[in-house]
Amino acid sequence: MGLVDPLSTLLSGIRAEGSVVSHAVLEAPWTIRFADGAPLTMVSVLRGGGTLRLPDRTERAVRAGDTAVVHGPDTFHLADGPTSFDRPHAEYEIACFTESAERTAQSLGGIRWGNDPDGATALIVGAYRASSRRHERLLRGLPPVLVVSEDADVCAWLEQAAVDAALHSAGSQALMDRLLDWALVCTLRAWFAQARSDAPHWYRGMADPILSPALQAFHAQPSQRWTVAALAAQCGVSRALFAKRFTEIMGCPPLTYVTEYRMEEAEALLCETDLAIAQIAKSVGYADAFGFSAAFKRHRGLSPSVFRTTEA
Repeated sequence: MGLVDPLSTLLSGIRAEGSVVSHAVLEAPWTIRFADGAPLTMVSVLRGGGTLRLPDRTERAVRAGDTAVVHGPDTFHLADGPTSFDRPHAEYEIACFTESAERTAQSLGGIRWGNDPDGATALIVGAYRASSRRHERLLRGLPPVLVVSEDADVCAWLEQAAVDAALHSAGSQALMDRLLDWALVCTLRAWFAQARSDAPHWYRGMADPILSPALQAFHAQPSQRWTVAALAAQCGVSRALFAKRFTEIMGCPPLTYVTEYRMEEAEALLCETDLAIAQIAKSVGYADAFGFSAAFKRHRGLSPSVFRTTEA
């Protein structure tokens, strides 16, 4: 059985689309507006740098080697420096979702693109669409913006990979989008590892040597009838020790986590599939549709069938 973990599950419904790669040759002062309204936008600064301004006017400096992941959907900006926002400046726009797939590096969002590395701001931008409700749980665990720094070798490799993709027109956009999918996973893993107590509870649990076996087992087979004793057995510890540590790390008792996860999975299946209620009930660990429906209504305030109709 392969390793199953919450981050992989939550990222399964998020994909980059229309990623932009370029060396922007801009004369200061300038700002770039990111207008996709995407759930997540990733901006990797390969060379140069600037200042991100979020919708609430919070600012964050980014420099060469930094990758910023911005939690959408509101519009945000990147400027050459913090003072450029408040004085006359050239304004540009990047919209990965709306530009033609046949756009060229010389005609994107009004920006004059070039290949001169001297003084240029080299960016890779990926906007991520969500095709699943599961991404909402991931987003709840992220701050408005997170920044992870990479060394020069990683930036050089990423830039070269982007250039190589651009040189081969057939499939180049798909190749870059998949590269950005990979980069998002790496960036989030790095940030979660650095965030420590600020990381989501489910990530901290997966990193905990005592809880990790139980979480892996549960996420691999959520349809099993898990009890606290059965989960503790996966870890080789007593029921009392497991329950105490689980609550400390995860912020809730074990069976509360199990139920909430099952309800979220049920929501996704109700919205994204045509499976019968009884089939969904079994897939998330309930013996019959009646018991599942009662639990779902207790936790979500609607029966599964009404929820499906309402969210359709």
